[in-house]
Amino acid sequence: MKVNVQTPNFAADDKLIGFIERRLNKLEQFYDKIVFADVFLKVQKTSEKQNKVVEILVSIPGDELMVKKEARTFEIGTDECVQSLERQLKKRKQKQRAHF
Repeated sequence: MKVNVQTPNFAADDKLIGFIERRLNKLEQFYDKIVFADVFLKVQKTSEKQNKVVEILVSIPGDELMVKKEARTFEIGTDECVQSLERQLKKRKQKQRAHF
């Protein structure tokens, strides 16, 4: 799967990008037809501690899944997004099995 990380207004370090790629590659265990994933990392200018926004768009044949989470760190936000995508992909796979 191709992972594209976009970070407007700041530069992400290689450790963070590697972490995101490892997490997203684990999704292929649950659904092996993932084409690519676009990851958007944003920092909101607020006084709140949860000012990091992680948006992940996963493209699968015939559809796209989009998840957006706010967290204290990009790592926590990525974990929450991946867990949500994992549930969605499992649900989609079960629906496909029901049709065959």
